[in-house]
Amino acid sequence: MSGEGTGRREMSRSELAHQLRALGVEEGGVLLVHMSFRAVRPIEGGPAGLIDALRRALGPRGTLVMPSWTGDDERPFDPVTTPVSPDLGVVAETFWRLPGVARSDHPFAFAAAGPRAARITSGALPLPPHGPESPVGRVHELDGQVLLLGVGHDANTTLHLAEALANVPYRVPKQCTILHEGRPVRIDYQENDHCCARFSLADDWLRAGRLQTEGRVGHAHARLLRARDVVRVALDHLSRDPLVFLHDPDAGCAECDAARRSAIG
Repeated sequence: MSGEGTGRREMSRSELAHQLRALGVEEGGVLLVHMSFRAVRPIEGGPAGLIDALRRALGPRGTLVMPSWTGDDERPFDPVTTPVSPDLGVVAETFWRLPGVARSDHPFAFAAAGPRAARITSGALPLPPHGPESPVGRVHELDGQVLLLGVGHDANTTLHLAEALANVPYRVPKQCTILHEGRPVRIDYQENDHCCARFSLADDWLRAGRLQTEGRVGHAHARLLRARDVVRVALDHLSRDPLVFLHDPDAGCAECDAARRSAIG
């Protein structure tokens, strides 16, 4: 049976869970997922069905993690009411609202469900957003896996962790708003940010070391890797070229050009 007007067969939750386990998702492990539901669908039960399949694959001792940050830098973040940034998609928006899901208490939030959810999502505002004390840093610390489902490494926040650990020379000015003693307070900070398109280099690096498993999950291409592996490999390349993730100056990329200027300045 096809679904959602896509002409593609609707896949069951059990099929997805089987695909995830075949890909290498570890029962009882920590799994950070970045995804495009549009690429995966149609799935029995929609976004909630996909979340259920991920949790089935992990089992009751596993912990599922997803990005849950806000898209509004001007309004104070409230973990109980603030929706996720629209670019994170419907699954991330569905996930944090489910019973028993923990969510960070800051604008760079992640959401998690499972025995290690509190460990991953707790803590003060991390600056930079994806440094060692962030939820991404905690997944790395816990030797978690990263699943890129229908998206590439340009969505892989763990590569920003590698940049932070490498102390890359570029920092661009950003801001966010938090509540302090009941009042909104603007926080200005510097972030290792750029267009992220050259994060795609990680595909070849990981494939060369047989550190990335690839296959189909639902109707999407999936990549599965260990957070520690991608950080270790990225650190090696960043040690040789700290600007490896930035486009060349003649590429016409405004975001990478801004990052380069910050490094020079």
